[in-house]
Amino acid sequence: MFLPFFPVVLGFRGLDAAEIGLVLGIGTIARIGASPVLSNLSDRTGQRRLSILIYALAAAALLLLYFLPFGLVFVSVAVIGFMVMNAPIVPLSDAYALDVQRNTGADYARMRLWGSAGFVVASIVGGTLASEDTSWLVVVAIVLSSFATGAVAMSLPRQKRGKEKQDSDAADAATPFRSVWFWPLLTVLGLYQASHSAFYGFGTIYWQAMSVPDFAIGLLWATGVVAEIALFTVAGKLSQRFDPAIFLLAAGVAASLRWLLFPFADTLPAMAALQTLHGLSFGAAHLGAVAILARIVPSQWAGTGQGLLATSVGIQMAIGLSISGALYEVNPDWPFYLMSIVAAVGTLATLVMTPMLRRKMG
Repeated sequence: MFLPFFPVVLGFRGLDAAEIGLVLGIGTIARIGASPVLSNLSDRTGQRRLSILIYALAAAALLLLYFLPFGLVFVSVAVIGFMVMNAPIVPLSDAYALDVQRNTGADYARMRLWGSAGFVVASIVGGTLASEDTSWLVVVAIVLSSFATGAVAMSLPRQKRGKEKQDSDAADAATPFRSVWFWPLLTVLGLYQASHSAFYGFGTIYWQAMSVPDFAIGLLWATGVVAEIALFTVAGKLSQRFDPAIFLLAAGVAASLRWLLFPFADTLPAMAALQTLHGLSFGAAHLGAVAILARIVPSQWAGTGQGLLATSVGIQMAIGLSISGALYEVNPDWPFYLMSIVAAVGTLATLVMTPMLRRKMG
């Protein structure tokens, strides 16, 4: 609800476009920085579920400041505070889910698909509420969702996280964070998601300029998420045959093809066909990146690893959006061609790094 509709909510609150951009821009920068810091704090305390509860409650409490009858400063504190405290929740949830997979053999992808399904449902509900008279209900729904997140986290069983009794110095030495090769890898993993920045920022605008009806645009977005869910449904079986590097390579090829052909899709069937590639370009990239980090980062520091991945994606996504915006002003097709090149670069880099990756994961 927050990503698609909160800019609309802020507009109904009386903020102009510049103020909305300023608040969300500062919040995005703060979120990028907060994710690895707060995730690392959770890893150091060893209280992953309790951390999710605390962060979720803090996010909800800060967002409630939105309802105070004050001006831009309080609204900014509410929104930026919410974005900061919400930042580590997904990385920590992924880290917990990976512990479950490690300890019980459960299928991470099948757990993750409910995030995609939830996004679809929340988008539909949020769309019905994002009007001037009911926009405040979007804020209430987000606050209630944060409370629910904390409650669900604490209802889950505690997970064993690898060799929890090992010496802390040895645990620190086992982390790849001080290794030179880890940071280029983190950059490449973020590159796959960053190749979607032109679409996230300008895909709807591009289709509107082609006179695609708003309802059809909604269906096109939904097609991508359904393809993503379909991949998550079968990814567990696929992972038994293919290692995470293959998932990344498949994602890179799909993304390169998707963005290269995007400007040429001038009919709804063609657009929908390209949208099905989202299952690979996003879904396979996400599964591959998460699985690689799960194998090379010790369980004790899994939250930090996932938080660093979120930061890598966030930084590169911000850069991609800025460049795409400038290119879109010159030629609307150019941002998508650039994203095709970005995906191709990520694919080539993965090919080069695959032997090293397999050694580290082995």
